[in-house]
Amino acid sequence: MIITVTPNTGIDHVVFVDMLHKNRTSRAVDSAIGMAGKPTDASYVLGELGIPSLALGFAAGDVGRIAEALLRSKGATPAFTEVHGRSRLNTVLIDRSDGSATTITTATLRVDAAQRAALLDTFDAALSQATAIILGGTLPDGVGPDLFAELIARARMGGVPTIFDAAEPALSIGLAARPDFVKPNRHELSGLIGRPIESIADARAAGEELRARFGVCPVITLDGDGAVAVLPDRSWFIPPLAIDVVSPAGAGDAVLAGLAAALSRRQPIEEGLRIGFAAAAAVCLMPATADCRRADVEKFLPLVMLTAVT
Repeated sequence: MIITVTPNTGIDHVVFVDMLHKNRTSRAVDSAIGMAGKPTDASYVLGELGIPSLALGFAAGDVGRIAEALLRSKGATPAFTEVHGRSRLNTVLIDRSDGSATTITTATLRVDAAQRAALLDTFDAALSQATAIILGGTLPDGVGPDLFAELIARARMGGVPTIFDAAEPALSIGLAARPDFVKPNRHELSGLIGRPIESIADARAAGEELRARFGVCPVITLDGDGAVAVLPDRSWFIPPLAIDVVSPAGAGDAVLAGLAAALSRRQPIEEGLRIGFAAAAAVCLMPATADCRRADVEKFLPLVMLTAVT
């Protein structure tokens, strides 16, 4: 069973405008409701692919219930720890005039020490059945980035591979616990290493640094420029597929789903890269965050190329 852990659950309201005008009314031409939170996004994608997952994390209020319902609609099993406040309701603005995507996020969950301990107990109880773990995203009020380090450490003790995806300061703290895989985008990785990631060579060099420091395998997404995966004995460049993007929201999280699928099935990680980037392309065709169609994933799968980086 794949386990996902999302400390800061929520949903995305994706709003499309022909052109965003500041200080004026911009009328939406379309909108959609989708998941929010990197690991729950991955559970959503896995469900569409027919792969079960157990979605853990903190949730609260009406938005938390909607998040649970969305996951169940895809065949995922939510088992969130109920906390104070309300799960996040984010707004993703897609400006069709230039293809830009702007996310306005909120901070509305509140977690106390007993609730944090309850999540750890639930995680420990599920760990014996786990085949892979996805964790990351942002953190709610009352939870520090040490939660990620603790979860990764417990998974390592249980012999379960972990995939981690977060921004600073949680990224460096989680990396110190030595997850198996990390999936930063170029902006998250730049925030960690203190320099821009502008090319494939930059990404490969930064990935090698992470491997040397933390023993982790980085999969670095480069927006519309593809991705670089740095493995113990080789590195791959994954070129982007030529598609008409509707919304990129949640595409990177589909990569997490692909990696977890391969780890869970004990397949070569290259198969996980192919599944993940096929799913990422499929997500980009849909208006709702992390939504995709299994038929599109299967169509894109043979088109995903892995090119050796030397």
